[in-house]
Amino acid sequence: MEDQVKNFISRLIGYAVQRDISAEKLLRASNITLEELTVLKNPLTPKQIDDVWFNAVSISRDNLFGLHLGESLQLQALGIVGEIIKTSRTVGEAVTNAAPLAQIISASTELIIFKDDHHFSITFVPANQDWAQHIPEVQAVDLLMVLVIHELDGLLFKKLYPSSVSFARSLDNLEEYERVLRCRPEANAKTTQISFDIAYWDERIIRSKHEHQQVLLLEEGAWPNAHISDRALKKRIYNYIRSNSYLKMVTLEDIACNFNLSPRTLQRKLKSEEINFQQLADEARKNLALMYLKDNSMQIKEISTLLGYNEVSAFIRAFKRWTGKAPSNYQKKEHLS
Repeated sequence: MEDQVKNFISRLIGYAVQRDISAEKLLRASNITLEELTVLKNPLTPKQIDDVWFNAVSISRDNLFGLHLGESLQLQALGIVGEIIKTSRTVGEAVTNAAPLAQIISASTELIIFKDDHHFSITFVPANQDWAQHIPEVQAVDLLMVLVIHELDGLLFKKLYPSSVSFARSLDNLEEYERVLRCRPEANAKTTQISFDIAYWDERIIRSKHEHQQVLLLEEGAWPNAHISDRALKKRIYNYIRSNSYLKMVTLEDIACNFNLSPRTLQRKLKSEEINFQQLADEARKNLALMYLKDNSMQIKEISTLLGYNEVSAFIRAFKRWTGKAPSNYQKKEHLS
């Protein structure tokens, strides 16, 4: 468990770096050494973990840091999806088996699952009654809410929309919660809960798709221009597009909100680095298309949809522009080589 918790904290810090926060500054403020995080076997203390949350929110000036981390974080990256898939055949089994793993994110929050004839629901129950007054616990619950949705997305390889979302606390930015959670949340409710249509409960997990997520994570950071600084915004945006495009291409608006910027500010910052969002998205689409076509297990229509094209013909034209070949010809050549 200690290694999984440290893996999670490492991912949290990695996301902070993506947001242009110094890892050294965040670790130092949280009284954690790099050796403690990566080498020593001793577990991090609860105070150190709380301090990472508190300092990440403070330094980023993003009160929705946990929500945005959840939007960016893939469960595959935490190394737990494989175990869930091994022990689960259906969504219901996977959700049930995954619930105890919430301890990796928050040792003080329990996930309780129940279902009726119309919905299945996950209730988030912090141990502390005054949890809504503590930044680390608020951030961890926000993160867990988003990860539940992402887990279901990844298990079925399609976007799921909750039937309802509620929080047992006030919310300052309903619109942003609605954007990330795909449902208008109810604030100041009796419970913190997320519900889905019961029809998903018995759906079979699509096991064959998880390697695509894993490949995206392994190739994260594959910006083609190696001389560009790691802190360059265009590299960070490109990496975000790559690692979060296992279902569909992310939009400028989604990335801007996740980075706590306005779309106009994000475009202006990219312009100062002599590039725009469309160029980055196009570069990501090209490299993802090449990767998917080499796989040979995906249909061209499916690849086109994953890359955000409404029409297959538009994807074919774009691929010809990138490579001078039709996708079908490229796929045949790769399969024969």
